[in-house]
Amino acid sequence: MRRTARIKDHAREKRLYTDRAFITAISVGIMLLGIVLRLFWLEGVRHSYYTELSQGNRVRLEALNPDRGLIYDRSGTVIAENTPAYQLELTPEQVPNVPDTLNRLAALGLIEVDQVPALRRLIRAGRKFEAIPLRLSLSDIDIAKFAARQHDFPGVALQTRLARWYPFGNVGAHMLGYVAAISEEDLSHISTDEYAGSSVIGKTGLENTYEQQLHGTTGFQQILVNAQGRHVDRLGGTTIKLSTKQPSAGSDLFLGLDMRIQQIAEEALAGHRGALIALDPMTGDVIALASVPSFDPNKFTRGISTHEYAQLRDDPNRPLFNRALRGTYPPGSTVKPLMALAGLEYGAIEPNTTRLCRGYYTLPGSSHEYHDWKKDGHGSVDMRRAIATSCDVYFYGLAETLGIDRMHDAMVNLGFGKLTGIDVTGERAGLMPSAEWKRQTYKQNWFPGETVIVGIGQGYLLATPLQLAHATAILAARGKNFRPRLVTAIRDATTREIKKLPPIEDPAVSIKDPGNWEVIVEGMEMATEAGGTAAAGLGRGTAYRIAAKTGTAQVFSLGQNEKYNANDVDEKLRDHALFVAFAPAEAPKIVVAILVENGGHGGTVAAPIARRIFDAYLLGEYGQPSTKARK
Repeated sequence: MRRTARIKDHAREKRLYTDRAFITAISVGIMLLGIVLRLFWLEGVRHSYYTELSQGNRVRLEALNPDRGLIYDRSGTVIAENTPAYQLELTPEQVPNVPDTLNRLAALGLIEVDQVPALRRLIRAGRKFEAIPLRLSLSDIDIAKFAARQHDFPGVALQTRLARWYPFGNVGAHMLGYVAAISEEDLSHISTDEYAGSSVIGKTGLENTYEQQLHGTTGFQQILVNAQGRHVDRLGGTTIKLSTKQPSAGSDLFLGLDMRIQQIAEEALAGHRGALIALDPMTGDVIALASVPSFDPNKFTRGISTHEYAQLRDDPNRPLFNRALRGTYPPGSTVKPLMALAGLEYGAIEPNTTRLCRGYYTLPGSSHEYHDWKKDGHGSVDMRRAIATSCDVYFYGLAETLGIDRMHDAMVNLGFGKLTGIDVTGERAGLMPSAEWKRQTYKQNWFPGETVIVGIGQGYLLATPLQLAHATAILAARGKNFRPRLVTAIRDATTREIKKLPPIEDPAVSIKDPGNWEVIVEGMEMATEAGGTAAAGLGRGTAYRIAAKTGTAQVFSLGQNEKYNANDVDEKLRDHALFVAFAPAEAPKIVVAILVENGGHGGTVAAPIARRIFDAYLLGEYGQPSTKARK
């Protein structure tokens, strides 16, 4: 076979080389241009942006916690403040064995044993170089205990922080509330930026309701860190300007509360379960709000132990329960003046109309006897005398004439069955029944026998002590309706300017004849005189006139022929004692509503407490409040 020879084409190869070189040069040129343009973009146009990012890699923001606002009573006495406290903190990278360290701290009693697993999870989730708080506030004994063994706990230290402190201890605890560690539930409704650096938040009472004002604004400071994120003083020879924004302290609250009266109220109720509300009827200011037994909020501030909380939670006397706002009770005879007012307004009865009380009442066509508290009856009584002697038979008949729906409308108009709107969390609305309410709730009709029972403050009717005080304040103010409130002024932490909050006046309770107010007040004044149900309890010789109404509310129902004897029933089944009053009767300055659970007769148990409050407030007796802090 003959082979053909290929002749090399030099011209073609040269053209191919030239084309490839040109394409390569163009590509290299484009890439170089891209690099130049990118450098110009980074170093010129975006220089400040990337400088800020670079700064962010070596500068970290550290939150600065604001001081919490203070709370004062009406005289300027501090009732919630901040004091230095030692906090126990652990830095993981400095601790050789974290589980062993936590167990040994628990053995010393510095932390709770059942808190160890949660603390271990918290430490694992955090950075190894950041301190983790183990306990918010240590007692002097715990500080000494740790100081003596500190050398055995490398990486664990005491740090000074500001902690909430209530100098009056358990006095006013339900009203003030308390602060405690921020929980997982709290994190679901607060801004993490606003609470960066904060370890506590208001949980109940004013501390919770006014959390936004009391908390303040978180500040920050820039700190220099290395590549591992650890705090350093400088990086190489470079000096970096670090900035700081100081936190703004929370606003201070000023209350209408008189801590002197508050102390007297709680001392007078000591040994009982009950509540006391004192209001200024012309402003709605809360002068005292007591619920006993109470608790020490400082335990929650320092970090209450599981054992301590279990004792409070399981105590049968329920010290954590705010009876003043959340306790609902049959108001008993304290509502009789209000029922009498409803009777006058609806024209169901005249003030001077008399009715004969034989000691029992029967509905038309029924043989069932509704007994009066006085077995032999009160004889012939008019409205004023019926209020003064608390004649059940008179109000049985009035209730039958009015009917449940008119009673419902009149009582709702005076604040029953709805919230008063007081500026603190946790209030309950109570219950003012009606025929429609029973149909919707029980799918049953309303019966006449239920009407007469509601007429003397029993049956389905339930009210809180605050509602009784509010309704009595409306009566005392002759229809003016001021919403109960605790906070009367707020002071800005930066400007120190005090902003006074005007009283909130809700629509007045208007009546057809203003003289009807005086009829009711006269009957309540007669209750404090000889023959009246409040006379013995209030005592003699007051320098002012008092209008009052006693009340006794049954805890359980008696049969037709059964007789009640307090000595024969369990203490928790005895009648509640209630009392409402205001003074001076002609120009009221203070209204008081008192409840003593299972206390018996209101005139015997609750009235003397009211007398102490009136004397202290109107006459300035019993001195000044003690500010001695609890240890």
